[in-house]
Amino acid sequence: MGKSLPIEPLLNSLSQQEKAKALREMLRSGKPLCVPGAFNALVAKLAECQGFPAVYVSGAALHNGVTGYPDIGLLTQSEMAQFSGYIARATNLPTIADVDTGFGEALNVVRTVQRYEQEGIAAIHLEDQVFPKRCGHLGGKAVIPVEHMVAKVRAACQARSNPETLIIARVDSRSVNGFDDALMRARAYVNAGAEMIFPEALKDASEFEQFATQLRETHPKAWLLANMTEFGQTPLYTTQQFGQWGYNLVIFPMTLMRVLQKTIDEALTLLKTEGTQAGFVDRMATRQELYDLIRYSDYTAMDASISEASTLAFEMPTV
Repeated sequence: MGKSLPIEPLLNSLSQQEKAKALREMLRSGKPLCVPGAFNALVAKLAECQGFPAVYVSGAALHNGVTGYPDIGLLTQSEMAQFSGYIARATNLPTIADVDTGFGEALNVVRTVQRYEQEGIAAIHLEDQVFPKRCGHLGGKAVIPVEHMVAKVRAACQARSNPETLIIARVDSRSVNGFDDALMRARAYVNAGAEMIFPEALKDASEFEQFATQLRETHPKAWLLANMTEFGQTPLYTTQQFGQWGYNLVIFPMTLMRVLQKTIDEALTLLKTEGTQAGFVDRMATRQELYDLIRYSDYTAMDASISEASTLAFEMPTV
């Protein structure tokens, strides 16, 4: 019998259950959580190193960054779940994932929740748009009847194998049917079991504060999520401001991807113009910084340990 092998580099110490529980504990603390969008595992690792409490996987970021598609629901459930799982397993941070409209009706939502839990996701948010959906801050959206979304929320809550998995209901009707309709839907979704509401594309500070105040008049325990995307319907506010208005979690879904796009475009311009990267090496992460982030030396040590253990376990036959 060979000695047991250290596999820590391949496995993070926290399970899906533990990550979901940790997210809830942070939400109960009362401090608003600032959560960056991580469009791949490397970004999630950087967020963990910087001390962020969680990461968010945007459906738009996966569509745009992985396939180059617009955010109109072209990726399948399996693709979205797989890509989200790579990010979730890269760190010990809780991962909040965008599951768009749930990839179908209530029965499809059941399968979606099961699959995302298997991928290690601590929380999912489900939106009430008509499929194929559109970016929440663009025009031309349409929403499904409230009773259809209620059925989806109930299905999502009942499908959880881990009761700590957080089900978030996104309300897209502010820009379609108005503020009062969005508030009515939020209340219905909390009644159906959603513990956090994500009101999309509210217009300004007064609307965010009014929405939180009026929802909590009837549902004082409901948590609230704010979307702080750039170039959308909402002005840029800070996490601290949202906390003062009653919001528990603020996501920055596309911020890092937009920074990446701009930075790479500038680097490509220099490379094409100058024919060398020499002029912008000082703007790069070094090889060692990358290797430290991905724990390259840990994998090398594990490989050596496996080889050593295999050698010790192997006995040459005697002649």
